[in-house]
Amino acid sequence: MATQDALLVVHGGGPTAVINASLFGAVDEALKTPGVGRVLGALGGMGGITDGTFVDFAQVSPEKLSLLPSSPSSAIGTSRKPLEADDYRELAHALERTGVRWLLPTGGNGTMNTCGEIWRACQAEGVSIDVVGIPKTMDNDIAVTDHAPGYASAALYMAASVSEVCCDVRGLPIHIVIVEAMGRNAGWVTAASALADESGTGGPDLIYLPEREFDEHAFLDDCQRLIDEKGSGVVVVSEGLHKTGGEPVAPILMQTGRSTYFGDVSAHLSRLVISELGYKSRSEKPGLLGRASMPWQSTIDRNEAIECGREAVRAVLAGDSGKMVGIERLSTSPYEVRYTRIPIEQVMLDERTLPDAYINEQGNGVTDEFRAWCRPLLGEPLRRFASFV
Repeated sequence: MATQDALLVVHGGGPTAVINASLFGAVDEALKTPGVGRVLGALGGMGGITDGTFVDFAQVSPEKLSLLPSSPSSAIGTSRKPLEADDYRELAHALERTGVRWLLPTGGNGTMNTCGEIWRACQAEGVSIDVVGIPKTMDNDIAVTDHAPGYASAALYMAASVSEVCCDVRGLPIHIVIVEAMGRNAGWVTAASALADESGTGGPDLIYLPEREFDEHAFLDDCQRLIDEKGSGVVVVSEGLHKTGGEPVAPILMQTGRSTYFGDVSAHLSRLVISELGYKSRSEKPGLLGRASMPWQSTIDRNEAIECGREAVRAVLAGDSGKMVGIERLSTSPYEVRYTRIPIEQVMLDERTLPDAYINEQGNGVTDEFRAWCRPLLGEPLRRFASFV
């Protein structure tokens, strides 16, 4: 059996614009810390542990490592493989055979659940491995922490992209444009589109979030008002919109395990505007483009992701196991945070949605309270545009 002195980082779930920044923070911190032997990355998610496929970061040049904070997606790969009770025990012993002493799973709700289950399995099996989770999700739906690395960049992408759409529609006001944002059960990314108005040519006219039941009749009334008043409009919707009783707005196309694949909500609603109101409509869905865009990577997001990686290494080497690194906001203006260590049991599969105070009374927009919370995460103000119409 290998000497148990290795630190291992493993990624889970969908990539973000800054998951590699967290990887850089963890690797850089571990490489310069006495007492750490090998610093490894599991290739392809949890499967890399059982398959024994790793990258040894001591063998990677400093020049290549320095590219991580500005590289999209996951440089070591990731996965969504569902795990069962026996899998966690197998992972614990596979880690032990590899010589891993410290494990840093990086991911969202599902990965933090896996983090907790591996930690419990190690304790139950008598395997001496300390485990600390690094939060990562563009959806921002991890509990307890103020926000998660990955969200700010997705929010900046959405605000900036919608500002361009709004400018386009203002210049040619002939249709209702419906933009679909990622985020199945939590509308954090959708809500961020409200900040598009910083560009000076207007923001979205309507925003619909999955935290509210969707009423097609009210939606069509809202769109008709835009047509009557402006001849056009920009509507931003969450991919997870649902009707009363939880029925999805767009039909389910496929289900595999915990994952459900729906049709495009934006395309469905655009067809509804055309068929019911007899007016031009088109749909836009950034999708993966908005998940890991480097041109719209938030500097705040990148720096916080790096620090979360460093804090995870400090925590796990101190034996503060069974935790997830969190971000606690100390002040919004000026923006200031500190990094905390949250018991993993408080996080495991506990989904955080937008609070009521962030959603307007009509359920078709956000409040100033949300805007004040979100604004610092984007960093610099959006680019200003000129318009004379």
